[in-house]
Amino acid sequence: MTYTVVFSEAAAVDLAQLFDFALQRELDSETGDLDIPDRAVQAIKAGLALLETSPFACRKAGTSSFIRELIIPFGHTGYVALFEIVDSNTIIIGAIRHQREDDYH
Repeated sequence: MTYTVVFSEAAAVDLAQLFDFALQRELDSETGDLDIPDRAVQAIKAGLALLETSPFACRKAGTSSFIRELIIPFGHTGYVALFEIVDSNTIIIGAIRHQREDDYH
């Protein structure tokens, strides 16, 4: 079974903000690597590809079996994607955050 993974509007904004944050961090660094923001986004997208075939392998987020979180490693930390398995064909990414953030925005 293959699922279609769709970004919510909020998750698309999250992804853009994560890119902007990583870019600014690298611009402010004396040894900044401007490839890191692109690599971070690619790591997130590659991680989300797992959801196309194995969304139930991810940890539950709350009491529903259909709302889950995917841990996406990147560097020393990584990202967390909150998603919902809507039906037998569709997964909606609701939010994406850095692992060091307290919660989804």
